[in-house]
Amino acid sequence: MSPLAGLPFARAEQDPTGSCLRDGERALDNATFADAVRRLARRFADLGVAPGDLVAVMLPNCAEIVTAQFAAWYRGSALVPVNPVLTDDEARYQLEDSAAAVVVGDERARGLAAELGIAWVDAATVHAGTGALEPDAEPDAPEPDAGPVAVADDFALVIYTSGTTGRPKGVLLDHANLDAMSASLVEHFALSPADTSLLVLPLFHANGLIASVLSPLRAGGDVVVAPRFSPDTFWDLVETHRPTYFSAVPTIYAVLDARTSWTHDTSSLRFAVCGAAPMPAELITRFEERFGIPVVEGYGLSEGSVASTINPVDGVRKPGTVGIALPGQEVAVVTADGDRLPTGERGEVVIRGANVMRGYLGRPEETARTVRDGWLFTGDVGIIDDDGYLRIVDRIKDMIIRGGENIYPKEIEECLYGHPAVLEAAVVGRPDPVLGEVPVAYVATRPGRTASADELVAHCAASLARYKVPVRVEVLAELPKNSVGKLVKGRLRELDLPHCGHG
Repeated sequence: MSPLAGLPFARAEQDPTGSCLRDGERALDNATFADAVRRLARRFADLGVAPGDLVAVMLPNCAEIVTAQFAAWYRGSALVPVNPVLTDDEARYQLEDSAAAVVVGDERARGLAAELGIAWVDAATVHAGTGALEPDAEPDAPEPDAGPVAVADDFALVIYTSGTTGRPKGVLLDHANLDAMSASLVEHFALSPADTSLLVLPLFHANGLIASVLSPLRAGGDVVVAPRFSPDTFWDLVETHRPTYFSAVPTIYAVLDARTSWTHDTSSLRFAVCGAAPMPAELITRFEERFGIPVVEGYGLSEGSVASTINPVDGVRKPGTVGIALPGQEVAVVTADGDRLPTGERGEVVIRGANVMRGYLGRPEETARTVRDGWLFTGDVGIIDDDGYLRIVDRIKDMIIRGGENIYPKEIEECLYGHPAVLEAAVVGRPDPVLGEVPVAYVATRPGRTASADELVAHCAASLARYKVPVRVEVLAELPKNSVGKLVKGRLRELDLPHCGHG
């Protein structure tokens, strides 16, 4: 049996009344949570859900998603978390592509399930009656199974990539992947029963499910499920629930820094994690000094079960890097031909370890291109220093080639973040008839601050080589982001700008 599938029941046996999962006003102890998982697993069995089937869940952040995950694993099934803000067409694609047998959700999910001819479980009933027998249940009702049936090589999660390029792909993670990943995070962060995770990232993403839920539960700690992130309520949640850590994306840190105007009690927090996109070193330093919380930036992909490098909590943290390889993983930088590069040289980042995905659902060719000889080819450009710290330079596909010169947008973005008025910055390449491509920058300013396009161009020109200076800067109210809070450059490339010229 997968140790993760049996986790709720091991916790309930060891400490029945210990805190497990909190969600708003609801608090589930270990015994209550295990009971809810077992009950939902029985319902899945009654609906014909079998080992190897896929269970979809389409809900905003709530405890029911976590219960559905463990109930699916109880049956030897995998969970497919579907982003609830997707359009019907987008959600339908993921339900059909994964061939989900059942969907747990609200009335909207019920309509999609009926349309696709699959079973539906009303999310409102998942925890109903938990801790007490339902009216029609017999006290000695037989279990559908002797216990959780999932084993190491059973699929556990199908996580759909954000789809910034083409149709989203289903990343297949098995129990062995999640076992390795959660063990790695528990070791790196020294998680223990004393830890409480405050979940603010969405639960349809690997980061939320694995780093913020599975890992602390495995360590004996508990989880507070927050609703959608809001700077107006975030610090109240910290003061009320006293978490020891949270994981967030750079946008959240930037917004908290910009919109927090009074002092809060952050003493419960041991550390905070930043991932999903590069965080400006200057913002990390400012946030740490202002709020008294170590911010450890990390790096990873859903294809690598979420994290592969993270800065240490207690050791040397190097802002501007994404840290060192996590326990059990190997991270290297290679040439276009796949040859390993020495420290200090830039190339494609590759990852090897038990955390690397089984593949993309139904896409053997793409799997073969992405995972070669056990190495996950990330598509990211990086440099590893003499101490083993990785710095992400950019995405290979985002690199701008201007008149034969390679430009990495991240370098320009970091320069823009150094301007006191800049809250967010993104740089993309624009076609140019003479130079091939030129860099164009998009910026959103901090509340109450302004900066003109000319001022920002001059700011770049003061510290960047002339060929790297953006030919144009557009100041927008806010930059487009996906549901995880990651800047979406594809939407910026689609904006209809006048011809840029080539200066």
